[in-house]
Amino acid sequence: MTASTTLSRRLLLQSAAAAAAAGVAAAGLPALAQPAFPSRPLKVLVGFTPGGAVDLVARTVTQAMAPGLGQPIVVENRPGAGTNIAMRALIEAPADGHTLMLTANSLAANPALFKPAPFDPEKDVAPVALVGRVPVVIATHPGSPYQSIQDLVRTARGKANAVAYGSPGNGSTPHMAVEFFTRAAGIDLQHVPYRGGSQALTDVIGGQLPLVAVNALEALPHQRAGKLRVLAVLSPARAAIFPDVPTIAESGFPGFEASVWYGFIAPAATPRPIVERLHAEVQKALASPEVQQRLAAAGGEVLPGPTERLAALVRDERARYARLVREANIQPD
Repeated sequence: MTASTTLSRRLLLQSAAAAAAAGVAAAGLPALAQPAFPSRPLKVLVGFTPGGAVDLVARTVTQAMAPGLGQPIVVENRPGAGTNIAMRALIEAPADGHTLMLTANSLAANPALFKPAPFDPEKDVAPVALVGRVPVVIATHPGSPYQSIQDLVRTARGKANAVAYGSPGNGSTPHMAVEFFTRAAGIDLQHVPYRGGSQALTDVIGGQLPLVAVNALEALPHQRAGKLRVLAVLSPARAAIFPDVPTIAESGFPGFEASVWYGFIAPAATPRPIVERLHAEVQKALASPEVQQRLAAAGGEVLPGPTERLAALVRDERARYARLVREANIQPD
């Protein structure tokens, strides 16, 4: 082998080594350029005003999540349009895991309520984790003639719109819950929609309205003050905060439940590893005794589990709400 040949081979080997090194370096560039998650504070959108049930759940759970993520989490209230304003903000946010939304039943109901559908829950968002639920309750004034759900059914049966009830609004979860109940009971109640549950409660407490349907959290302080009588909880089991109140099944109408449920969602294109990290932090938060106690004190129940649990719930609820909206011709406010 000549010196010239040896030199050429050495140069080729050096070139190949340099190219391989460059390739390794280039392959590593995206990883080096990709910042660790999370790289800044997170934002959780809530489609309701501060102080309500969804807001309370969001603040309770995110406070427990923040230490594990190593970043603060800011809850941002974007009320309006039946939560569609907050949903649009989520869908348009960068899909990097730094913007989430704590959603409720509207995620499944709004595609049927609004025309055209404002979003597609299976295409526009990524489920992160189911958080929990709070049952819907039917309540009345302590001095009303209704001592039980059976009393209500006996009064209303065969008399269209003989008994009125208030709810937080057309298409709200309590409104939909009562619509499911009236179909099971074979009665027809007169719906009086309000802009939120507080005014409906005020009118029932004041005697201007016979009945109200709200989530348990909103009814709790008035029941404790003796200003409200809860007739039934629309959940599979009795609520810990209302141990003496029968369930709707115990009242003679089994086969359905109506709860306000909560879950974290992210923009659809959020990378799977980030979704998994967020899901893990939600599970840690839900395992916290403090979070469990705070939600239980508000009438809630934590529901840990895989991401698919939320996805399956949304699919099932979406079909159920679509059928009800169509049959009852429910229109949003």
